Amino acid sequence: MSALLEVDSLSVVFGESRAADNVSFLLDTGESVALVGGSGAGKSTVARAIAGLVSATSGRIVFDGVDLTTASTRAGRTLRRGMHLVFQDPYASLPPGMRVGDIVAEPMVIHRIGDRASRRDAVSNALESVRLAPAGDYADRYPHELSGGQRQRVAFARALVTRPRLLLADEPTSGLDASLRIEIVDMMSELARSQDLAVLHITHDLALAARSCDTVMVMQDGQVVEAGASTDVLTTPSHGYTASLVAAATGTR
Repeated sequence: MSALLEVDSLSVVFGESRAADNVSFLLDTGESVALVGGSGAGKSTVARAIAGLVSATSGRIVFDGVDLTTASTRAGRTLRRGMHLVFQDPYASLPPGMRVGDIVAEPMVIHRIGDRASRRDAVSNALESVRLAPAGDYADRYPHELSGGQRQRVAFARALVTRPRLLLADEPTSGLDASLRIEIVDMMSELARSQDLAVLHITHDLALAARSCDTVMVMQDGQVVEAGASTDVLTTPSHGYTASLVAAATGTR
């Protein structure tokens, strides 16, 4: 059987810049993979190409057996209902004038899933799955009435309400303090297990990658320079760039 997601020789070029250069990997149901690297390494470009927010210049993105780079616009849109991208900044990604319940329900409304009653039940389940319980205490609030950690949990609830098979998490903890980062990452791991999700975690935080992901892929200048089991890559790196990231993270030389 093929993997849920196959990225094969993916390249994304913006003008003179190759933001992603010949990137390949597999991600299957129940697996968590971290893309790590410094700013400008190309991590977010890969996630956005998978989500259809930027176009692949070459290569293939095969999701559930269908190549999204050659599928029709309508077919691609239908298939991408099975994935959701959680953005870095919950302050910017949550509409400030909408109540939490409406924000979480929005993907169901867009995709015409269910009726008002079933959507209300799905919203409650999604909020409680991200530890915003009881859901009724949060559904009528506005984003500005929540903490940063709570806002990011709302972003995850919105991502999960349509029961996707693939979660693309683009630096979802970067704006949070250390304890909240760990809480969110542990929540991601729990959700991956309980809902049988495949997770692609974009991060520059090596400790969080090691904590939450089975596999780590290190990117530099748009290319994957090292990949393997997280414990192997982050304890005995074989590439000089990976070694420099580990040294910077641990304060060693």
